[in-house]
Amino acid sequence: MTRKFFGTDGVRGTANIYPMTADMALRIGAAAGRYFRNDGSNGHRVVIGKDTRLSGYMFENALTAGLTSTGMNVLLLGPVPTPAVGLLTTSMRADVGIMISASHNPHHDNGIKFFGPDGFKLSDEAETQIEALIQSDIEPAKAVNIGRAKRIDDGRFRYAERLKATFPTGMRLDGLKVVIDCANGAAYRVAPEVLWELGATVIKVGVDPDGFNINDGCGSTHPERAAQVIRETGADVGICLDGDADRVMILDETGSVADGDQIMALMAARWADKGRLQGDTLVATVMSNLGLERFLATKGLHLHRTKVGDRYVVEAMRAGGFNLGGEQSGHIVMTDYATTGDGLLAGLQFLAAMIDTGQKASALTRSFDTVPQMLKNVRFAAGTDPLGARAVAASIADAETKLAGKGRLLIRKSGTEPLIRVMAECEDNHLLAEVVDQIVAEVTAAV
Repeated sequence: MTRKFFGTDGVRGTANIYPMTADMALRIGAAAGRYFRNDGSNGHRVVIGKDTRLSGYMFENALTAGLTSTGMNVLLLGPVPTPAVGLLTTSMRADVGIMISASHNPHHDNGIKFFGPDGFKLSDEAETQIEALIQSDIEPAKAVNIGRAKRIDDGRFRYAERLKATFPTGMRLDGLKVVIDCANGAAYRVAPEVLWELGATVIKVGVDPDGFNINDGCGSTHPERAAQVIRETGADVGICLDGDADRVMILDETGSVADGDQIMALMAARWADKGRLQGDTLVATVMSNLGLERFLATKGLHLHRTKVGDRYVVEAMRAGGFNLGGEQSGHIVMTDYATTGDGLLAGLQFLAAMIDTGQKASALTRSFDTVPQMLKNVRFAAGTDPLGARAVAASIADAETKLAGKGRLLIRKSGTEPLIRVMAECEDNHLLAEVVDQIVAEVTAAV
């Protein structure tokens, strides 16, 4: 069955435009309730978290109505990071967790992400079955079996305590000046609190959400503001989260940005030295830089690549028994501690590395030299397949021949937008631009 609603990370789109409407959220909630409450009992629970978008109120209420109509009991966490939902789904013995967020997208978008009872994101198969229920006649619960809803006021505190428990025992952040940019998103309270409780001098950015300013000129996708604050205050390091705090970018004392690849390189090397890196393998996507792969090889470590999406990284980690993975975009997954990407957790582990080694952030954020990478997107009309055009296929084959032994090429459809993504890596910048522009031209002509 073709997936109509679910993309690479749940259901996502512009609020109040199909499929991200209140009535659709109600149906999604009812379908999820029917899927998970499959024995007719009244003991089933779902936890719901959200970020700070204005539309979060609408979707929270609509989902609650749909879930309770099929007999699910709803526990409302309010604004919490996505990894907190994964954690609390298991700790509160819920059957399903739901996060209302469009992650790094602007405020007018929103999304609905699902976690299973084990705290991990749902499989494609489970989402496909929920899709089938959305498009069917969903049987409501009998009046006597309608579910209840309850506010949980201490969700973020439970998450904070779990985060602090992952920090090395006895280690403190005293004397460390940290800029934390919360993107006016879900971590706007918990992230500064955790850092302060561990002893850091905290300089806050992006902690004044108004429903519209999430990810707006701040956070992991716009680290320029935090970089300026670092330079103005003489801070030691910056941690930039995205709207739901499952991504992170690390900024050094000069304001320079380290992406997920550099963070993973540091962690993989440190964990391998301590015998902690399971299978001597890091799991990352096809988007991770070739420089990361080469760096790991010098350490005798392996890079296992997956298709784009942190859920696919996690699936590969679980299948292979690996405990470290992530994406260049800043999802860092450490399954020793969490079931999904956790930006604040990764930030804390980076701070621990600074304390442990006594080195500045700049010394820890440049594990390898990146291979020049170019990415261009071409928008295409629904129902068309530009990659099926003969001229496009010939152009791709020609580019692969030119790059053989010199770099790599990746052509793919976006999982969230009608875009063809054309990416190449090569030390020869002229050749890099030549092959990317050649393919983009042919794809553009075919759309």
